[in-house]
Amino acid sequence: MMEENKSTEELLEILKKKRSFEEYLREMPEFIDGDLPAYLEQMLAQKGLKKAEVIRRSQLDRNYAYQIFSGMRKPARDKLLALGFGMSLSVDEMQKVLKVSESPVLYVRNKRDSIILFGLDKHVSVGEMSELLYEMGEDIIE
Repeated sequence: MMEENKSTEELLEILKKKRSFEEYLREMPEFIDGDLPAYLEQMLAQKGLKKAEVIRRSQLDRNYAYQIFSGMRKPARDKLLALGFGMSLSVDEMQKVLKVSESPVLYVRNKRDSIILFGLDKHVSVGEMSELLYEMGEDIIE
């Protein structure tokens, strides 16, 4: 049985060494579950946050944000980023939200993404993040 929490690179190397995909599956790799509402609820519980407070801090439209939490809407990447800032997510937590939602993860070699990664690491608000993005000539989070 495979150890949990292997890096993506380690999993890729293991996959390459297998003769069949079924052989790889027998080792029980961890796949990302695409259930965004469940993951957001898990993050709320883990951080002891209330939806209303997160929505207020994310600066998203209240109805739209509740539709994201309920699974009625598939949000754009920027909406997820706003929620992430509203929840004060870490870089790793934000990357997982993006993966679960099947959105592109933040890429440090992309200037805008790099600025966002910096903001997540420093736990700035969504408003402060948008100001920094604007100052750096990048699109704000909206």
